[in-house]
Amino acid sequence: MEVKEMKKAFQEAYGHEAEAVYFAPGRVNLIGEHTDYNGGFVFPCALSFGTYLLLRKNGEKHINFRSLNMPDVIKVSLDNLTTPLGGRAWANYPLGVFAQYVKRGIKFEEGFDIMIWGNVPGGAGLSSSAALEVVTAFAIDDQLKTNLTRIDMAKIGQKAEHEFAQVMCGIMDQFASANGKKDHAIFLNCDTLDFEHVPVKLEGVKVVISNTHSPHKLDSGAYNDRVAQCKLAVEQISKVRPIKFLAELTEADFKEVEHAITDETAHKRARHVVGEVQRTTDAVKALQAGDLETFGKLMNASHVSLRDDYEVTGPELDAMAEAAWKIDGVIGSRMTGGGFGGCTVSLVKDEAIDEFIEKVGAEYEAKIGIKPDFYIAEIGDGAKRVE
Repeated sequence: MEVKEMKKAFQEAYGHEAEAVYFAPGRVNLIGEHTDYNGGFVFPCALSFGTYLLLRKNGEKHINFRSLNMPDVIKVSLDNLTTPLGGRAWANYPLGVFAQYVKRGIKFEEGFDIMIWGNVPGGAGLSSSAALEVVTAFAIDDQLKTNLTRIDMAKIGQKAEHEFAQVMCGIMDQFASANGKKDHAIFLNCDTLDFEHVPVKLEGVKVVISNTHSPHKLDSGAYNDRVAQCKLAVEQISKVRPIKFLAELTEADFKEVEHAITDETAHKRARHVVGEVQRTTDAVKALQAGDLETFGKLMNASHVSLRDDYEVTGPELDAMAEAAWKIDGVIGSRMTGGGFGGCTVSLVKDEAIDEFIEKVGAEYEAKIGIKPDFYIAEIGDGAKRVE
């Protein structure tokens, strides 16, 4: 949908024109999964598709939330901005962002008419929720001139997800949406929030996202279970070596202290995190050195660890990755995002892309019974005002 079509829809819905249009992207994580809430490294990049937000101050004491992707219209009084909506209302994501501004002492003297439209595939693990949170934070900051940093906006989005969606996510998704840079990935330390924009130079290679159309559901509890299991591992390790996060341990360190983890499941989760932090660091070095072969092998190893130790892949993501590994022109392939469905990300040589889409698609559909979709990823910028 073009911006002019969104503006027309806004006019038809509210009877007046939008005053501003904002955008925040979805993201794909090249490597570094389930490390963010464990204080480790991640390596995401912002995508060219994402979420748009159109708004106008309405002079009223309420906010109207509409989405061209959802049927319901939600009206919230300015007096109730810190109260989550019942059920799993989509407007909890932007409302949760308004709540964080209120908690920071920001006062809303009048409400807004808001319209949302996004082209991040829902449930694909490409951070449609983070894009919605970040575009809302960016719009509020611009409208009220609060002068928050992009890191502040990422933190606001994360807190909104914790408190209004009840998903105890790390900072990666919101950070990538806020701080993306065209043709660069973000090497982020999720403990300190120190980061570096690393050029993604892929001569003759494309990033291909494969959508299993098996929607991931982070709010199902499985994600929060993993967070709790990692916390248990930290508590047990700390009896012999005090740590705050699993990511503080090298693989050699882990071998010395892993005996302290008496819970078998927590042990497997911790083993993945420690290994994944090392893989992510090694992968970034490989990319900077132009060694895509090593980068690809580390992607494959990441998927295996997520499958065997973190247990977040499932039959759909495994089928997609295994089909990709059979194609000669595939450098590496792995699940991306929280897991439990969603997408894989693959590095594919240009000359093999048609074969990849045809053969991987056919094998996946034959095995799972669902027709997948494929996107050639374009790495874009972070949140911005469009008009």
